Amino acid sequence: MKLAFFGTSDFAVPTLQACVKAGHQIVAVVTQPDRPSGRGRELRPGPVKRTALEYGLEVLQPERVKAPEFQESFKQYAPLDGAVCAAFGQIIPQWLLDFPRVGFLNVHPSLLPKYRGAAPIQRAIMAGETVTGVTIMLMDAGLDTGPILIQCEVPIEPEEDADSLAPRLAELGGEMVLKALLGLEKGEIRPQPQDDTKATYAKMLGPEDSIINWNMPAEAIVNQIRGVTPKPGAHTTIGKTALKVWHARVCDPTAKAAPGAILSIRDEGIEIAAGQGSVILIAVQPENRKQMTAAEFARGARLEKS
Repeated sequence: MKLAFFGTSDFAVPTLQACVKAGHQIVAVVTQPDRPSGRGRELRPGPVKRTALEYGLEVLQPERVKAPEFQESFKQYAPLDGAVCAAFGQIIPQWLLDFPRVGFLNVHPSLLPKYRGAAPIQRAIMAGETVTGVTIMLMDAGLDTGPILIQCEVPIEPEEDADSLAPRLAELGGEMVLKALLGLEKGEIRPQPQDDTKATYAKMLGPEDSIINWNMPAEAIVNQIRGVTPKPGAHTTIGKTALKVWHARVCDPTAKAAPGAILSIRDEGIEIAAGQGSVILIAVQPENRKQMTAAEFARGARLEKS
């Protein structure tokens, strides 16, 4: 099929690769403009642009796909059989949704209508879900409200974080897009409307999602840490040291002490009281230093029980 691809981040790369390897004709890859990165703040291309250039594909980087000048220039790709979108980062206007013959497909990493929005992987983990998945949908003007083509469930492992779950869902998304395109082309897939009464929303992560509130139950704290790892990361302060917490688990569900108190320091890490139970910090990163085990940090900081 003659396709256009819209995507920017790492999550979108497996889908682009799958479309190319399957023999689809990718006439244009639309991605976000290069952004400043690193200490030198040099402009650097995103993962999708780098992948597209490796394949020798044409790359378009509009500041706004809603801009009239982009609409005018995009007309050169007509007629277009389909378009595929994954982690693009801009709202797709109606004229663009109507452009492809079979529709504008989107790879969404949740089981819609649950977790519509910007952070479905993170929010599912933070909510303590044990199952998530990938939905291939036809995009409409709403926020992840379009009709569903196919879905696939994926278990969330007990200690899995967003950093390890996202690549699994991304790879699955690439496989599923190919099935959805084939099904649409053959007329074997009928889009199914979402049940809006079952919709939940996964809003973008904000600064408040990074700060550990030790008054929360131990399980909720651990789920928060898993959900925001690696970005923006979970943060707390022990003594006068600001820490990024990379790995933690529930230690003692029955522990009772003042939230935030250090209950024990052991080989596995630092046990801290929560609102209900306790959490053991396993891997941490002090400000302006490298990641280390919590036990190493405790020895260097000469921590003691509260």
